[in-house]
Amino acid sequence: MSSIPPPAGVVSFEEARRIVEEHAAQMLSVRSSVNATENVDLLAARGRVLAEPISADRDFPPFARATRDGYAVRAADVQTVPANLEVVAEIKAGDDVGPITIQRGQAASIMTGASLPQGADAVVMIEYTSTSTKFVEIQRSITSSENFVPRGAEAHAGKLLVEPGRRMDHALIATAAAVGKSRLHVFRKPRVAVLSTGDEIVEINAAPAATQIRNSNSYSLAAQIEEAGGEAVRLPTAPDEPKRLRELIEKGLQCDLLLMTGGVSMGKYDLVEQVLVEMNAEFYFTGARIQPGKPIVFGSCSADTPVRVPLANEKPSSAAKYFFGLPGNPVSTMVTFRLFAQPMIAALAGALPEPLAFLKARLKSEVRTKTGLTRFLPAILSGEFANTEVELAAWQGSGDLAALARSNCYMVIPPDPERIPAGEWVSVLLP
Repeated sequence: MSSIPPPAGVVSFEEARRIVEEHAAQMLSVRSSVNATENVDLLAARGRVLAEPISADRDFPPFARATRDGYAVRAADVQTVPANLEVVAEIKAGDDVGPITIQRGQAASIMTGASLPQGADAVVMIEYTSTSTKFVEIQRSITSSENFVPRGAEAHAGKLLVEPGRRMDHALIATAAAVGKSRLHVFRKPRVAVLSTGDEIVEINAAPAATQIRNSNSYSLAAQIEEAGGEAVRLPTAPDEPKRLRELIEKGLQCDLLLMTGGVSMGKYDLVEQVLVEMNAEFYFTGARIQPGKPIVFGSCSADTPVRVPLANEKPSSAAKYFFGLPGNPVSTMVTFRLFAQPMIAALAGALPEPLAFLKARLKSEVRTKTGLTRFLPAILSGEFANTEVELAAWQGSGDLAALARSNCYMVIPPDPERIPAGEWVSVLLP
């Protein structure tokens, strides 16, 4: 699948993230080279990844634009104040100022957003003026170029404003609208298959037996996939039986990416890795030193053609598909999606890679933990401005959905310290 050498077994969090990012970058290059785009209305492009450049269709601003209500003047006329100037015009936004020229000793009343008339080189704010019938008294001196934006200061015609690969938010929608783009080419949403495994899993509308649980993972992953820019394809639950599990894995590999939950630990009925080995899958790691989510698996496979050993510098094959085997406990599933699956979906959606960004907050109460794992634990961020604090949510392990519902972030605890005292700055990851 790739020229990136696969490490063996369990790797650190940083190494696992690096491996995923490298494969995501390769996948992005493949995605960008094929016809994976569509043309949509401007508002329908919100949240989608741009597949074409957006350039200025004219100078921005297209005229010297006043940034304050006041009077357009010649700065040289108001170096000594108070100065009395003749008001020769009133200019509001949208007015044609072609016939107007400001001569020595003259001024024009001007509104924010209006075009600066010929001859004027500054705008005096209205707060520093007083007016009579035909004259204005300027009470404060001003220098040339104050309180207006010159033509083309923001962008000249033809300048690239937004490059392909950016996710279209409200600001970029506004930029596209400003240059007259009523439709945009965007990358198609990748189809991401979701496969839950285990005999204990039942659908959410079923009445579970005493030892069964409802399939919440399928829904949490579908929601996360949609938020990441993909289209979720929920498959039937796979039983703990190799033949049916393989059939569903093969079906999932027909999508752009396959996410499996459960069946990746060390138990007798954890069959996912066993079936993938039989399918000649290539594994990039089979665990990450994190909590929750240590048993995560990342690799590639094809339901049609066995995956062979790649040649040096070989680009990914479009036939082979990536997969993640995510742990089955709900918190583990959501954490590992956020850390590892999300960047792959972003690449499949055509987005440029983004680093994993952490916030900083002061620890509200002491944390004690074991060393060796990077931990992403449900936490509560509170306060505001410079007084932001974070504390761990009370939880009963990676199956505790109620604790996750009470939290609003993950506290990131590095693998080395056994104790972090209250008041220390710690890293925080938003969901």
